[in-house]
Amino acid sequence: MKIALCTDTTAGISLKQAENLGVYLVHMPIIIDGEVFYEEKNISQKDIFDAVNSGKKVSTSQPSAGGLVDLWDKILGDGFDQIIYIPMSSGLSHSYKTAKMLSSNYNGKVIVVDNHRISVTLKNSVLYAKKMIDQNFDSQEIKSHLENDSFNSKIYLAVKDLNYLRNGGRIGFTTAFLGNFLSIHPILTIEGFKVNIFAKIRGNIDRCESKIIETVKNDLKFNDKHVSIGLAGSGINDDVKNNWINLVKSNFPFANVYYDPLPANISVHTGPESIGIGFSFENI
Repeated sequence: MKIALCTDTTAGISLKQAENLGVYLVHMPIIIDGEVFYEEKNISQKDIFDAVNSGKKVSTSQPSAGGLVDLWDKILGDGFDQIIYIPMSSGLSHSYKTAKMLSSNYNGKVIVVDNHRISVTLKNSVLYAKKMIDQNFDSQEIKSHLENDSFNSKIYLAVKDLNYLRNGGRIGFTTAFLGNFLSIHPILTIEGFKVNIFAKIRGNIDRCESKIIETVKNDLKFNDKHVSIGLAGSGINDDVKNNWINLVKSNFPFANVYYDPLPANISVHTGPESIGIGFSFENI
């Protein structure tokens, strides 16, 4: 049985990484004043931030049904017997529901996994699935593993500029204005279906780093083996990125630590200079 692996770009996997891994990517749309763009194909994150700051209407959307079907047909046409598709969490988008409905027309050839993850934790799931395919697990075993393990992860994300959350309708104008005026930075937590504000930190956003590390240490207090920690950032320079990586590595020497840019479909809502950390466990 020849199994193909497919995910969407909210996993933070670049086109080059996908090519090297042999993973197919579904590109999540960015819509600017009614025109559709795709990260890495015809727009950069800087272009997106510039559009928001210039007052243009910027939103995100799930992939089109037609585009998804066309990709699946191409994959099967390439000689694969089955496709495992791991989209972003069903609690954060309707893309899982749409994919699940479309897969019913493929007579078991397309397996859609409700993994309840996004960004660096979704990427880890894709890497685990790739490992399981290489170890000759069948598609149902892979689906069961990913869904049973889906809540065994967490993301913390610090936001510097509240105007981006306001533009996306996540908070009101007054909250954004006062938050920015008082230098209050929320730390969002993403776990399964939910996005919540975990903490509000006043002062320099560097203080958010300390709070996040302290919290993750507590989360991993009794379960620090075989953990992967994915770091993410949005519009940050190399010095900030490298300092963030070194800080996390020094605090979690037992973990596999790596860094990826925050996917555009997330960063459009959090803005530049956002930093995040997500952890999940290697159970195979």
